[in-house]
Amino acid sequence: MVKISRTTGSLCFCTSAFGAKYNLMAKLLAQDLEQFAPGYPFIIYSDRPHLFKNNLNVLAVKHSCRGVLPYHERRFAIWQALSISSSVMYLDADVRICASVPETLDFLPGLTARSCGNLQKHIQEQFTRNPNSPKLQHKKYVLERMANQIGIDIDSPELKFINEFLFVVNAHEGRELEFLKIWGELAIYADTLGMHKHPTYAMALAAVKSKFPIHQSEMNGLDFFDDRIEKVRLSKGQSTPGAKAQYFHQQNIIEKVDHNLFQSISRLVNNKSSLLYNRTRVQLVSKMFPSVLVDYPELKSNH
Repeated sequence: MVKISRTTGSLCFCTSAFGAKYNLMAKLLAQDLEQFAPGYPFIIYSDRPHLFKNNLNVLAVKHSCRGVLPYHERRFAIWQALSISSSVMYLDADVRICASVPETLDFLPGLTARSCGNLQKHIQEQFTRNPNSPKLQHKKYVLERMANQIGIDIDSPELKFINEFLFVVNAHEGRELEFLKIWGELAIYADTLGMHKHPTYAMALAAVKSKFPIHQSEMNGLDFFDDRIEKVRLSKGQSTPGAKAQYFHQQNIIEKVDHNLFQSISRLVNNKSSLLYNRTRVQLVSKMFPSVLVDYPELKSNH
């Protein structure tokens, strides 16, 4: 197990991983970081932390999902990582690091995303593509309710759409903690309204409310793999089919699970039952004991 000590100004990596598939992918990411970012800690909030006992660069923390689905649980990994370092890079569990992480990477105070843009433009583009979608109508309704909940103008140009697969949280006058606090509150509020995915909306609103600035950066020199990004690069001729083929192959092996008809039906029933249970749990607990869902854990000093 990696020995964790606070390294102000250094970099700490983190992710969250739930379920067999994402834990196996997180293990590959841990191996990447051990090779290409040696000496930097990697915090993983997981439902299966025992899988990482042999990864010497990993601090794996047992975590049970607070919300309905695990999309917002990454905030807990970021919370703990900030107790170790003033600069935290969050990576989705299925992202890969392909070469040495440059020591020259530098980030402004606030949140720096590899990909982000104007939130209203993003929403308008979605409606242009699919104007009659009930899911989009509901998403916009929940977003408006979330904004109203914390007194933010939904048309504010400060609101950004953040592609959450890769971003950095850099400490800024304690506002990073307020940002995480509001994010958590909005995450559970969105759950009670039936929107269990899309953490970008809670993040964007929380950043504006806490005056935590958002920046966009290409993060030049950071060689990474994300299957969606790589497919776009290939379509634009910005990459070649062989450049990241090994990462596609490794991901496909993990994602390829053969199910017979009975197993497929059983899995579908189990997923729906789990979703119904978690919706009911969050609805009840948020009314009676909301702190159980939104509060961050007390952390022991690592000095």
